[in-house]
Amino acid sequence: MATTLLAPPVVYPKGLARTIIVITTIAAAIMELVDTSIVNVALNDMSGSLGVSIEDISWVITSYAIANVIIIPLTSFLAEYFGRKNYYIASMIVFTVASYLCGQSHSLIEIILWRFVQGIGGGALLSTSQAILFDAFEPKDRAKASGMFGMGIVLGPTLGPTLGGYIIDHASWPLIFMINIPIGIVATVLSYIFINKKEGEGTKKDSIKIDYTGIFLLMAGIGCLQFVLERGESEDWFSSQIIRVCTCIAAVGLITFIFYELKQKQPAVNLRVMGNRNLAFTTVFTFVAGFGLYTSVFVYPVLAQRVLGFTAFETGISLLAPTLAAVVLMPVTGILMGKGVSPIPFIVVGFALFALYSYMSSKVSIDVGRGDFFWPLLIRAMGIAFSQLPLINQAVAGLQQKDYATGIGLNNMIRQLGGAFGIAMANNYVTNRYATHRMNLVSSIPDGTPQLTERLNTITQGIIAKTGDFAGAAGRALGVLNGAIERQAYYLAYLDTFRLIAVFFILVLPLVVFLKVKKKSKEEIAAAMKAAAEAH
Repeated sequence: MATTLLAPPVVYPKGLARTIIVITTIAAAIMELVDTSIVNVALNDMSGSLGVSIEDISWVITSYAIANVIIIPLTSFLAEYFGRKNYYIASMIVFTVASYLCGQSHSLIEIILWRFVQGIGGGALLSTSQAILFDAFEPKDRAKASGMFGMGIVLGPTLGPTLGGYIIDHASWPLIFMINIPIGIVATVLSYIFINKKEGEGTKKDSIKIDYTGIFLLMAGIGCLQFVLERGESEDWFSSQIIRVCTCIAAVGLITFIFYELKQKQPAVNLRVMGNRNLAFTTVFTFVAGFGLYTSVFVYPVLAQRVLGFTAFETGISLLAPTLAAVVLMPVTGILMGKGVSPIPFIVVGFALFALYSYMSSKVSIDVGRGDFFWPLLIRAMGIAFSQLPLINQAVAGLQQKDYATGIGLNNMIRQLGGAFGIAMANNYVTNRYATHRMNLVSSIPDGTPQLTERLNTITQGIIAKTGDFAGAAGRALGVLNGAIERQAYYLAYLDTFRLIAVFFILVLPLVVFLKVKKKSKEEIAAAMKAAAEAH
């Protein structure tokens, strides 16, 4: 009589071991998220130190984003091929070493190169960290793990500007990279000691066929698309030859990638899952969520510093406080979904809150105080907390379990592209609206009117009283007036951009009728959350 061999029971870490895994994985994920935004507040110092323009140094942002968007859809495949623990530790070492080399860079080419390498390592940290964290908990407790990790996802991008602003105010820009080194070393050692390999991990290389052509087409198509979105504004869009060339490569690469992958038995990315209507419409919501998340993080700091006069650190602090107040909602959302609550109401509420935040931000006065942004930014943080995890859950509704990781991986790539599109659009929109508002403001000040003459005389007398410069006072008075017009024009342009963000979130809400919810068992919910971790 044949006997059936039962698989050995899964042993989950307990006590100190699990605590160390939780701290290590969340710290690694936050470290990667911080580096997506910490550089933004240091561009002025970096450009001065390296002797390049702001447009040139902004390549450190572009190169990191391109590396991230390329590696995210491939993470699931790479973890399966090399083994998750091996891939995780190797990615952490790459990220840490690249951070050191970024801090030691003495030329623009150096820092762009090492920033790209850092993005390759960092793109794997976020997804693999969550997968490892999930495996430290039993299926019934994974909703709690999802919420804990979600807190890090919310905190990371907000900590970047705060920490970066503090470092720039009190030290020098290389430190924004060097702070990763001790964290990376400790996390690598702890991961090697405490994280266990899964059964059969890294032993399937012989049975896995590497889709080199698909990977190359993805890198060319997505990489060039990200480049066009990131650099289009500074390169004056299609008047630039490099933008035209990269647009053609992106179009040809992505179209060829789609047709090629659909014909492969073992594709690098299984695009067939996009035939699921629910996933297709979820990616629309995810695109808008990425659009709003990244655009708001871009527009608000620039408004606060360029128009309202906040320092980089003050801007970061104003973002951090409401985020901390709302971060408790992440574990609550995770626990409720773990109990089977539909993600759709969370998505609707989250999008409505984000639209409300954008509308409130479009109404702020130019004389607004630093504390007046607390409530709008609190609403923003609540919108993020209500929408991010539910969108990941909704992406797999209707998919088979074997397709969860692929579906969520594609969904998360779309979020990154939504963010890139949002920032590119915001840059272009602000530039155009600024020109319009400046023209309107200048035309509303007729030359030679008593009011204008009186205003210029008052400014001139004030300059003479402060400096004693009789000869140049009149010219400097015109400069002061021009500065006031520019400040007002930028202020109005940024308010217009917030209104545009609100419109995007409102317009997409009716599409919720095309989303569906398949009632899942507890086992399916746990599998979906684990897949979300492995593909995030």
